Amino acid sequence: MTDTIQTLLQQRLSDSSVAVKYHDLQWTWRQYLAESAARAAALIAAADPDRPMHIGVLLGNTPEMLAQMAAAGLGGYVLCGLNTTRRGAALAADIRKADCQIVVTDAEHRDLLHGLDLADTRILDTTTPQWAEMIAAAGPLVPHRKVGMTDPFMMIFTSGTSGSPKAVQVSQLMPVFAGRSLSERFALTDQDTCYVSMPLFHSNAVVAGWAPAVVSGAAIAPAKFSASNFLADVRRYHATYMNYVGKPLAYILATPEREDDADNPLRVAFGNEANEKDIEEFARRFAVQVEDGFGSTENAVIVIREPGTPPGSIGKGAPGVAVYHSDTVTECSVARFDDHGALLNADEAVGELVNTTGSGFFSGYYNDPDANAERMRHGMYWSGDLAYRDAQGWIYLAGRTSDWMRVDGENLTTAPIERILLRHNAINRVAVYAVPDEHVGDQVMAAVVPHRGRAFDPDSFEAFLDAQPDLSPKARPRYVRIAAELPSTVTHKVLKRQLIAEGTSVGAGETLWVREPRGTAYRIAAGG
Repeated sequence: MTDTIQTLLQQRLSDSSVAVKYHDLQWTWRQYLAESAARAAALIAAADPDRPMHIGVLLGNTPEMLAQMAAAGLGGYVLCGLNTTRRGAALAADIRKADCQIVVTDAEHRDLLHGLDLADTRILDTTTPQWAEMIAAAGPLVPHRKVGMTDPFMMIFTSGTSGSPKAVQVSQLMPVFAGRSLSERFALTDQDTCYVSMPLFHSNAVVAGWAPAVVSGAAIAPAKFSASNFLADVRRYHATYMNYVGKPLAYILATPEREDDADNPLRVAFGNEANEKDIEEFARRFAVQVEDGFGSTENAVIVIREPGTPPGSIGKGAPGVAVYHSDTVTECSVARFDDHGALLNADEAVGELVNTTGSGFFSGYYNDPDANAERMRHGMYWSGDLAYRDAQGWIYLAGRTSDWMRVDGENLTTAPIERILLRHNAINRVAVYAVPDEHVGDQVMAAVVPHRGRAFDPDSFEAFLDAQPDLSPKARPRYVRIAAELPSTVTHKVLKRQLIAEGTSVGAGETLWVREPRGTAYRIAAGG
């Protein structure tokens, strides 16, 4: 494979099929790439050739953001996606870390940059007359350089669920590989429309939303995610494919079901981190094929959900993927289960997902040697994800490395408990985490968002837990927080560190249930 994003876009310069759908605007590929080439020419002319050609973008999911992505592709420079939910010093630190010499923004986001210490970074607002004049004055595009497959296309910051976001260098190869794989897997053509409501500054939208369209010639419908507007958007744009990451399926399923939900053009929903209950329910309710995989911004550990993947598993690892103890740097034992499917040997079987062959598609974090050293230890890539693997090679996630809990002398992880709790038909979303035991170690706490209109009370919850044969007594939550929402990133990943910091406190309108240390019944301790 020798194609790059640059060469793929160059092949579409005269394409007259539809490329962009946004409200009443519609661009063909020819129009889309002409707009993008003009931006690339203007930005290259405005840039300092003695500094890294890094262009930051602080934009929402709009045609302008799509144009900036294609401009970087055609222009052969690096686009730095800036998280629009970052604020103040944190946003300034991201801009400085990525060495952005120019930041492109708009009226909606311009005030986020006001008063920040950005040194000599230049701010360009696309909603000003000066921007329009700059684009109009640009001559023909002369690319900054002709790129190779391993050259960086974008810098994309990690979600920051377990620490400060890091700038991942995304090579030209990664979106090309992903775009080709997904377009072939789902038979995408120029007759399809990709609905992209995940933020375009994040890897999921780039490699699973935008890239398949670049490869296949499908149209792109950028949007701001809204559970209530989802179906109307799909119908409006005649969307046939969508990508997701985190909890969007759960958010959509929390909206009231209608008899005509299945009357829509959507064929495929592809993403990662959805739970099995939501995958099945979303497929049924909207008559769509849902394919869920495993992935991270770094894309160094590849796990493939194959036909026959058992319940709870994320699939089988590509060559080199293994589960290792981080302290001994040895492969973990094969997982053993009891007759009910409960894991018997968590201490020996649970470890960190690694790529023993090296870094895979991961090109390193930019300007962050300590983080690179942490990820690449002993010649292997360490993902930070806990997992275990059965005798047939099926891999099961157990949480992040920070999700270990020590309960009454036993080591537990959070993901298996979350999978069990999600079997309850009244629970829409859940996060399990550790809170300090009053004596030593941890206690299990669960924050639960119930489905609206479904009964959920302490007695029925106790009965539900009693009926789960694979739930260890020590894994039974000591505290249950009935929440209206879970704190999350803009990429819909739960911020457990915030829940942990809040401990057993609850907010307005929330309720806390507590189980006695040696009992099974729950009582309302706060709220309600």
